[in-house]
Amino acid sequence: MGAASTIVRAVEGVTAITRWAIRSQFFFSGFIFATWGVHVPTVKAHYAIDEAQLGFAMLAAGFGALAGLSQAGRLIGRYGGGIVGALCGCVYALLLAGLLSMPGYASLLLLLAGFGLVTSVFDVAINTEAAQLELRSGKTLMSGLHGMFSLGGMAGAVSGSAVLAAGLSPRWHLISVAAVMALGIGLSAAWMSPKAPATSAPPEPGSRLPPGALVILGVLAALGLIAEGAIYDWSVLYLQQELGSPQQQAALAYASFSGAMAAARFAGDAMRARFAPAVLLRWSAMLAAASMSVVLITEMPWLALVGFAGVGVGFANVVPILFSASARVPGVEPARGIAAVSAAAYLGFMAGPPVIGLLARLGSLTAALYVVVVFAVALAASARYANGR
Repeated sequence: MGAASTIVRAVEGVTAITRWAIRSQFFFSGFIFATWGVHVPTVKAHYAIDEAQLGFAMLAAGFGALAGLSQAGRLIGRYGGGIVGALCGCVYALLLAGLLSMPGYASLLLLLAGFGLVTSVFDVAINTEAAQLELRSGKTLMSGLHGMFSLGGMAGAVSGSAVLAAGLSPRWHLISVAAVMALGIGLSAAWMSPKAPATSAPPEPGSRLPPGALVILGVLAALGLIAEGAIYDWSVLYLQQELGSPQQQAALAYASFSGAMAAARFAGDAMRARFAPAVLLRWSAMLAAASMSVVLITEMPWLALVGFAGVGVGFANVVPILFSASARVPGVEPARGIAAVSAAAYLGFMAGPPVIGLLARLGSLTAALYVVVVFAVALAASARYANGR
């Protein structure tokens, strides 16, 4: 009896350590992504490019992400999420150091393509680890883990703002963050599972395209993530370029959005338990649309920051709601449903920034960001599909 209880406590201890290791990985991922977001204006100025060229650079990252997604499952199945996540996460961090060191625009495109590739594989790896941990522990953890990503984003944006305000060289800031994040990812990876067993079965013979409800959920997830990706990559430039804020203040746009999203995600499980999915999605999307309208109408930077926080709260639980709905579509295995919707969501996340860049070139960045309002309204209008039936 004593030996059995000792084993149980040891297993629980390992699970707790693994849980914190995965939380750290999500935090580091958000911190790295925020550091890129803070320096979008820096990259634009350094390479003397316009919004369309910047959007195309982000599209290069999107193409890299597609290449990564096509191989992520095979790599993780063969080597395990821990090993693949550690390798790709460290490369993801270290590529930050080269953002301002490329000899020209063409080489920047290549770097960002690599950035997108390792980002997507790292993302799949840590989410695979999270799913395995949920299975082993029997606890719901995913919402809180994505909250750690948002918390990391807030921390990265706030620290980036402080560094810029202190007058530190942007290049040295990127190098410092790259080194610290690579070290943190490498150390925390030591406590992740060495190899996760496969969780999905091969497709059944004669399988066809997903049913209509699943397609709709995928489209809604893509709309939500297009809007979310647009805020991540364009909010800092918007505050600096359109409202005339200094970059150290503009960086707080990312922090405001990410911080509010983190708080809402940590509270997400309780909210989803209290309200029907369609109701929660409808009111969340309406809040996002109203908040983004405030951002785009006001000329006061502080009010725009409040608006970005509202957008963060509005979009925080879009992915958990739609993923949950995809697992309840009649006639579709939950794993298959979640996989299909998550693929559409990720494509939307990567497509959002370049779409905004192209629209900004045709008009203005302010006009382009109204896409966020339009997509939020579309989510609210289609919220009934979140019931998964």
